[in-house]
Amino acid sequence: MNDARTIIEPIAGTIPPVSLEEMDSVKLLNRIDSKYVTDARTLVSLLEDARAAGYRALETSGAKVSPYTTVYYDTDALKMYLDHHNKRLVRQKVRTRVYENSGDAYLEIKRKDNHGRTRKKRTPIPSDELLGFAGDAAACDYLARHSAYTADLLQPVLSTSFRRITLVNAAMTERLTIDTDVRFSNYRTGLGGSLKDAVIIELKQDGRYASQMKGILLDHRVKPLRVSKYCIAETLTDPTAKRNRFKEKVRSIEKIINDKIESI
Repeated sequence: MNDARTIIEPIAGTIPPVSLEEMDSVKLLNRIDSKYVTDARTLVSLLEDARAAGYRALETSGAKVSPYTTVYYDTDALKMYLDHHNKRLVRQKVRTRVYENSGDAYLEIKRKDNHGRTRKKRTPIPSDELLGFAGDAAACDYLARHSAYTADLLQPVLSTSFRRITLVNAAMTERLTIDTDVRFSNYRTGLGGSLKDAVIIELKQDGRYASQMKGILLDHRVKPLRVSKYCIAETLTDPTAKRNRFKEKVRSIEKIINDKIESI
């Protein structure tokens, strides 16, 4: 991935910028979310086509590629992971995340309802609470109010790091996040690894308008594939976890990148 980064990031740098304030001013009220997986070399062509189509790239702290670190929390029995594996429609994820360019850190709660809608809430936390916020009364209260969990039930299970490019179309009717160089480490097993040249794309579009990006993805034969970085990483790094469903996802990613993904 490091070699691919030397190609991807210069191209991302040539895409016209959009500010966080501009992006936050746009609300996708009738939102449809779709996920895709491709490889690094295909991403180069996608970025070139996106630039030609008038897409802009989010620029923060003077950069258009932003490194993120995320820590996923779960119960001793991995209830959140298993809810996803067992296809429960109503489920949650709890994580802490630091945006490396700015140093801003948050406790984030993602909730999926039985209509497939995902809603995210977050609250700022000090960056040194990434691996533990149980001593932060405000964060604990926020978790209790917005999730089905309390801090004493959760522990850090797994961390992921990746580099993100965020694009928005000229009409501000769709956004996409592009995650590259995905790496992970499991605190329970001590195993880690990476998704190598895999690129995870999430498209958020206003359902009232046609998606130009879907056409670009189709042109490059990039097909939808719903993946969770937490669940894929847990599958790869915890031999004791139930993982039959997610092993199929791993095999799909391996076919896309034409490479084997293994933990180390």
